[in-house]
Amino acid sequence: MSTLPAPPTGSSGDPVGEVIVDWYAGAARDLPWRAPGTDPWAVLVSEVMLQQTPVARVEPVWREWLARWPTPAAMAQASPAEVIRAWGKLGYPRRALRLREAAVAVTERHGGLVPAEVEELEALPGVGTYTARAVSCFGHHRRQPVVDTNVRRVVARLVHAQAEAAPARAADLTDIAALAPEDHDRAVRFSVAVMELGALVCVAGTPRCPACPVRDRCAWRLAGSPAYDGPPRRVQGFAGTDRQVRGRLLDVLRAASEPVPAEALTPVWDDAVQRSRCLDSLLVDGLVAQTEDGRFTLPD
Repeated sequence: MSTLPAPPTGSSGDPVGEVIVDWYAGAARDLPWRAPGTDPWAVLVSEVMLQQTPVARVEPVWREWLARWPTPAAMAQASPAEVIRAWGKLGYPRRALRLREAAVAVTERHGGLVPAEVEELEALPGVGTYTARAVSCFGHHRRQPVVDTNVRRVVARLVHAQAEAAPARAADLTDIAALAPEDHDRAVRFSVAVMELGALVCVAGTPRCPACPVRDRCAWRLAGSPAYDGPPRRVQGFAGTDRQVRGRLLDVLRAASEPVPAEALTPVWDDAVQRSRCLDSLLVDGLVAQTEDGRFTLPD
């Protein structure tokens, strides 16, 4: 495990948000979508890919996508089959189709430029509140409270003395906005800094409190670090799930240069009922198409 930089030693009177921004300056991971000059389209692609997917798996695919489709207009011209193949093994492949649909919408509605307003971003296919705020903040440098799972966990401990975050609520935005620095640029940086704090230090389960820059003002620590007393956290498995079967079916179709008969999909999974159910769900989701003669292929 890598060693995080020591937390800053600023005055204990510095506002919490300022301390977190200063910590981020030395602790931030070097991620390509955070590089200066990264445009809003590249940020949108990264945010969609990062949903429920580790950074290490996303980075090479993100680079490939931006090299192939550097603008929304470029992706809008791609076929669904092309984006599904390019999505590879990132998982949850419907995200690839939604991203292509968003590219079409940006091209048709906004002249090929990803909008900056949260409301306009939320109107794009597959873009929810978190992603809209992230693109507005990280892509357009707008002052926005951006709340993901990591941020909610930081707020739960730092502000509410809770070991883990409760289900998402509207007040989360208010809580995090209240911690942001007054200066516009530092407020924008704070939105990513507090997210990084949750990803690297204030992690689920056993947080790395000695490395935390605001540990002395954390309500949870000051309360004696009470244990989590909510409902058990359910860990989602993968082996044997419909997700695994769907992925294997898509692997066959990605590798095929022409439609394949149903028999070619049989070796994918022994359970015929589950295999059929997963194939049907892929057809419903628009990730697979069936030809007139009954064969299967990626959609045109």
